[in-house]
Amino acid sequence: MSVDVITFGCRLNAFESEVIAREAERVGLSDTVIINSCAVTNEAVAQARQSIRRLKRERPHLRIVVTGCAAQTQAEMFAGMAEVDRVVGNDDKMRGEAWRAARAAFDAGFGIEASEKIAVADIMAVKAMAPHLLDGFKAGLPRVFVQVQNGCDHRCTFCIIPYGRGNSRSVPMGAVVEQVRTLAGRGHAEIVLTGVDLTSYGADLPGAPKLGQLTKQILRHVPELKRLRISSIDSIEVDRDLLDVIASDERLMPHLHLSLQSGDDMILKRMKRRHSRQDAIEFCAQVRRLRPNITLGADIIAGFPTETEDMFARSQELVDECDLTFLHVFPYSKRPGTPAARMPQVAGGEIRERAKRLRDAGEAALQRRLASEVGSTRQVLIESATQGRTEHFLPVAISGEKSGAVMAFAIKGHDGARLTV
Repeated sequence: MSVDVITFGCRLNAFESEVIAREAERVGLSDTVIINSCAVTNEAVAQARQSIRRLKRERPHLRIVVTGCAAQTQAEMFAGMAEVDRVVGNDDKMRGEAWRAARAAFDAGFGIEASEKIAVADIMAVKAMAPHLLDGFKAGLPRVFVQVQNGCDHRCTFCIIPYGRGNSRSVPMGAVVEQVRTLAGRGHAEIVLTGVDLTSYGADLPGAPKLGQLTKQILRHVPELKRLRISSIDSIEVDRDLLDVIASDERLMPHLHLSLQSGDDMILKRMKRRHSRQDAIEFCAQVRRLRPNITLGADIIAGFPTETEDMFARSQELVDECDLTFLHVFPYSKRPGTPAARMPQVAGGEIRERAKRLRDAGEAALQRRLASEVGSTRQVLIESATQGRTEHFLPVAISGEKSGAVMAFAIKGHDGARLTV
C-alpha cells in the first residue's frame, strides 16, 4: 500500500484528509497510515487512540502518523504511544514538506524516542492560509468542498479547537472564485464552502470582505455552477450581503446549519457565546421570511456545566421555536485547559439523558419535515445509484439515476429516514 488516511471529526477534516493523502503520496511516502484526529470531545480523542492500537495489532508492519486537532493539542500524549511513529502539526499536515520530512525520518530510522517523533509547530504563529485545490477529486463527483477559512478568533469556554487550529485566516476571494470555477468546469454540480468559523471569513484580508460578499462573487462570476452550499455558520455574524443572497439567488441552497449551542441565556453567557436566545429566534424567523421553506439545523450542547433542568428545557424548546430540522447534539465533554472544565460539572448520567432527549426531539422534527415534503416537487442532486439530496439537504431514495445529475422528482412519501419518489 502507499498511504491510507483515517479521518475523525468534521467535514473540514474530511476535506483536509484528501489534501494530506495527495501530498503524502506525491513525496513517495508508503506503507503508512495517517490518523487525522479530532479534539472536540474526549470521546473523539479516545477513538483515535483505540484506532491506532487496533491498526498496529492488525498491520504491525505499517508506520502510523497522527495529525489533526488532537495531535496539535496533545502531541506528547500521542508521541508517547509505542504504536505511533510520528506526530505532525495541524497546519503542517497540508504541506508536502512535512510529509517529505516524515519520509526522510523513516528512511533514516529516526523516531525511536518520543521527542523525536514530534513535528508540531506553534499554530498561533500561522497568519496566512493557502488555497488547496484538489485535482484528485473524481470528475463528476456530485458534491465537493472548498476550504475558504481556518482557525477561530473566539474563545468559547468549552472549546479546544482554537488551540488546535490557530487564529482565523482566510483564502483570498479571487483564489476561491477560481477554485469554484475550476471545479464547476470539471462537472461537480454542488460545491460546499467550509471552514472552522465560516462567518468570520475575510477579517484578515485586505478590505475585510465578508462571507456574503464572497458568496455573491462566486455566484456572479461562476454562472455555470449549479448549486452552492455553505456549511455551519454563526448566526450573529451573518452579514447583509449573505442575507441578500439567501433571499435572491436560488443557486444558494435553502439549508443553513447554525452554531447555537444552547437555548438558555445564562448558559450562553457562561459559554462566552455572542448571541442570546432571542437573537437565535429572530435570525431564524428572518431567514424564513427571506426564503420560505428553508431548512435549518443546529449544533446544541447538552449538559454544559451549571446547566439546570430548566435551562436544558429552554434548549429543548428552541427546536420548535426555531423550527429546526437537523440537530447535531453534543453531550458536553470536559476539555482540559478550557474555562468550562473549571466550572461545576453536570453528572455524566444527566448529560447522557439530556442528550438523548434532544436527539429524540430532533428525530421528531425531522419526521415532521419529511412528512411536510409529500406532494412537493424537488430538485434532487443524485449522490449514488440509491440516494440523492433535495435543495434542503433532505435525503431521497432513488434508483438507477446517473450520479452527479440534478433532476426534478415528485415526492410521494417517506420511509422514516428518506423521502421516496
